[in-house]
Amino acid sequence: MQADELLVLVADGDQRAFEELYGLVSGPVYGLVRRVVRDPAQSEEVAQEVLLELWRSAARFDPGRGSALSWILTLAHRRAVDRVRSARAAGEREQREALRAGEPAFDQVAEEVEAGLEREWVRRCLNRLTALQRQSVTLAYYDGYTYREVAERLKLPLGTVKTRMRDGLTRLRECLGGAA
Repeated sequence: MQADELLVLVADGDQRAFEELYGLVSGPVYGLVRRVVRDPAQSEEVAQEVLLELWRSAARFDPGRGSALSWILTLAHRRAVDRVRSARAAGEREQREALRAGEPAFDQVAEEVEAGLEREWVRRCLNRLTALQRQSVTLAYYDGYTYREVAERLKLPLGTVKTRMRDGLTRLRECLGGAA
């Protein structure tokens, strides 16, 4: 059965239809939420909230306005954005409270030392790339150029730049994975 049909049955309280719908949409919902929220545990929590909301509000689905999957993913996106905004607001509140109390919101010295160590580790890993890979990665990630712009600047085919980027990023990931 399709998600649209299942959602209509869920609106009538059909638990089996919900189980089937859950199996169809839980992966895409989690994937979308994960891209917005980033944190895996928070993403799981938000995805569960979305699926619970789906059970409770299935009757609000209007097939005339779009597919069930797009409606569900819109719910997921909105809930994920709300979570990110809420977390940001909570962090800002904590900072304001710390400023009012005359205390730093975090250990600034430790943060600066950690950031310096991370920068040094990235620098070492970049130096392990070939010169061509390093040049492509640096243009894209530090100078903000798109792959197409990198290709134009280096006067290379786009496919060559993509290959260099893929290989360079793979090597960086392997190198930085050793940092953890």
